[in-house]
Amino acid sequence: MSRKIAIVSGSSGLVGMKLLHQLFQNPEFDWVISFGRRYLALKHHKLVQVKVDFGDLDQEDVKEQIRNQNMGGDFQPLIKALDSGNARPLAFCSLGTTIKQAGSKENFYRIDHDYVIHFARMALRLGVKRFLYVSALGADAQSSIYYNKVKGEVENDLKRMDFDYVGIFQPSLLLGERKENRLGEEVAKVLMRGVTFLGLFKKYKPIYDHQVAKAMVKRSLNGEISGNETVTSSEMHTMTE
Repeated sequence: MSRKIAIVSGSSGLVGMKLLHQLFQNPEFDWVISFGRRYLALKHHKLVQVKVDFGDLDQEDVKEQIRNQNMGGDFQPLIKALDSGNARPLAFCSLGTTIKQAGSKENFYRIDHDYVIHFARMALRLGVKRFLYVSALGADAQSSIYYNKVKGEVENDLKRMDFDYVGIFQPSLLLGERKENRLGEEVAKVLMRGVTFLGLFKKYKPIYDHQVAKAMVKRSLNGEISGNETVTSSEMHTMTE
């Protein structure tokens, strides 16, 4: 029997945590492998956590890490599926930070671009054919805004990779419980709620983290869609109403 496996990066973030819960609840998925720099304080019978250095993913032996955690034999079906190729892995990436958090443009680029591409390459090695990525509204490799420019470069690089399907999800301002307070975002959210209430600029309507996660999981299971696809914030609202 083919086992459906989700591999997830950025699990500790706003959308990433909601993605985990959506995947746990969805009966289509047998396993959820979370890749992170540290272990999450979270347990679930579907969850396998793999601690990695995103800057050195080429050297990571994912299967060996899972074997080392298989003391009670709970992960044996997963290991067999990965070893035999009898698995249908799908990848979900919500890796990302801000220039302020990263401390410099160089660090921001390394996290938001390089780490995402490293994760995508590792996903290909694991047999992933469908890759879903959280980008941002306004992403454009030609943008004069550095944040949007980097997101656009990531999108372009992912589209050139050997996946059957690349889903680019471009949320507007994200609503949800953040660990840190971003004053500028909070002000923008209040303003945009007012604008969208008046029926203006619907594409900028703020969207909840769980809506983005739900849209990603829903799209990942639609095997009829292939190639490269950009899913707008407005489309995500429609998909999750």
